[in-house]
Amino acid sequence: MDMETTAWMSLYNTMNRTDDRRPFSMATLRRIGRFAQPHRRLLTWFLLLSVVTAVLAVATPVLAGWVVDAIVARSSLRVVVVLAVLIAVIAVVEAALGLVARWLSARIGEGLILDLRTAVFDHVQRMPVAFFMRTRTGALVSRLNNDVISAQNAFSNTLSGVLSNVVMLALTLAVMLGVSWQITLLALVLLPVFVVPARRMGARLARLEREAANHNSMMSTQMTERFSAPGATLVKLFGRPLDESREFGQRAARVRDIGVRTAMVQTVFVTALTLSSALALALVYGLGGWYAFAGSLEPGAVVSLAFLLTRLYAPLTSLASARVEVMSALVAFERVFEVLDLKPLIDEKPGAVTLPPGPVSVEFDHVSFAYPAASAVSLASLEEVAKLDTRGGVEVLHDVSFRAAPGQLVALVGSSGAGKSTIASLVPRLYDVDAGAVRLSGVDVRDLSFGSLRDSLGMVTQDGHLFHESVRSNLLFVAPESSEADLWEVLSRARLADLVRSLPDGLDTIVGERGYRLSGGERQRLTIARLLLARPRVVILDEATAHLDSTSELAVQEALAEALSGRTALVIAHRLSTVRAADLILVVEGGRVVERGTHESLLAAEGRYEELYRTQFAGV
Repeated sequence: MDMETTAWMSLYNTMNRTDDRRPFSMATLRRIGRFAQPHRRLLTWFLLLSVVTAVLAVATPVLAGWVVDAIVARSSLRVVVVLAVLIAVIAVVEAALGLVARWLSARIGEGLILDLRTAVFDHVQRMPVAFFMRTRTGALVSRLNNDVISAQNAFSNTLSGVLSNVVMLALTLAVMLGVSWQITLLALVLLPVFVVPARRMGARLARLEREAANHNSMMSTQMTERFSAPGATLVKLFGRPLDESREFGQRAARVRDIGVRTAMVQTVFVTALTLSSALALALVYGLGGWYAFAGSLEPGAVVSLAFLLTRLYAPLTSLASARVEVMSALVAFERVFEVLDLKPLIDEKPGAVTLPPGPVSVEFDHVSFAYPAASAVSLASLEEVAKLDTRGGVEVLHDVSFRAAPGQLVALVGSSGAGKSTIASLVPRLYDVDAGAVRLSGVDVRDLSFGSLRDSLGMVTQDGHLFHESVRSNLLFVAPESSEADLWEVLSRARLADLVRSLPDGLDTIVGERGYRLSGGERQRLTIARLLLARPRVVILDEATAHLDSTSELAVQEALAEALSGRTALVIAHRLSTVRAADLILVVEGGRVVERGTHESLLAAEGRYEELYRTQFAGV
């Protein structure tokens, strides 16, 4: 490694150092060891090759000196040729070992990335909905990308670098001291000139880089929010384009200015360090030449010392920042483990059972519930806040009891925020009750396997979420084994077949982010088609027609009639006209069921339901 490359690497490592001063955690190291365990054979070979490569790197300058001595002494040509061939062989071997070491490094690093990413991804999938409601998606994705990659660098770069640099430093110092201890000590005197500026200027550059990163992050956030379909619509309707442009331009200009300053500081730094290395070489050649003319040093030794100088400074500067690299890697591992240590509030019970076949009843038995505090489901770093919200634990459902017999439709009505959606979310175990029980056909949902719950329940929410994929992919998400005929059947039952046939690519048409290329009614009917394909025995509709116009609502209602036919249903609706035919209507206020009955009996009772009904249809 030449001096300029060493300068750049030293500067880079110092710029990217962490300010974390935590001591080594043995628990973290043990967990790292467990992740490294499957790769221990490759790691052993990798470290061994790193040591051999370090030895070969020191051998070449020594042989080069011998060649010079042989030429100056005019010894036999055979000696020079043999030494030259030996240098060539070492170069070939070193190159071959470098390729093998790089392959091993890639296998270890990429294997570790795979293990860590899979572990985090699988763990995050087990987290409750409350976790995703609080977490910033970008922060979570960063754990799967940036932190995982930083963590694997501990194995593919830092670990081998420390070992090989220690071996190279020890061998180089031993050889240089053996050749000339005076020149070696003088060369070491120049080391602070090389290392100290790296740390001081690196810290300055690190501050500039962090400021630039913050501005880039804010620009990315602004673009992400403004360039999404709903964000762009809001800007078109109420935004101030000139103010938006000015704000974005100011941040971009600051990033430009920082870039210019950073480039100049980097150039000055590397130029200064390259000059220092040139001065060190001049010292070796000058003082070495003087010793050579005095007869106390062979000419070949001077050449060897010059070559060995680079082998000395490179590992010294690398090891100077090794602690920074190791601590950065440990912090990255800890950030990954922080996610893995967050316990899922909802887990499958050992020995979980499956729901018996046949129609399913839904029963709430004296259910009380409070949303969990942030500390139980989230991390401050994932929410990107200094401190987690301590609120939580306030009961929002109080002693809720009702039963939907197999095939019955039970409607939940009431004011916004009364607790209707919370009740619906307890059935598929998006949350678990704090007291009482939710049962399907007499079995507590906490005793059922997740697979059984997924197969038995289907839910349509008011936002009708779709993935940025094709119509086909969005349907097959719930039933991958379905045939094309199955897809067209459910589309027909959802009153959507004609529309899909008219699309440019039919079933393979991309619906856009969250399905925004479709209208609200079309999006809801596609989610209903997806539900029909899943064939659940219990259907939950949470404001499925809340934001639709009359025409779209009629089409969706026809599709819902197909979805509800022969199934037990729990329906939440603000529009009371949609629940008149319900077998049982529950009026929910303040987390309690305050009234229950049919449409006619509740109107006759002249209570809260009658008040809601009269308010909606006053003047009609």
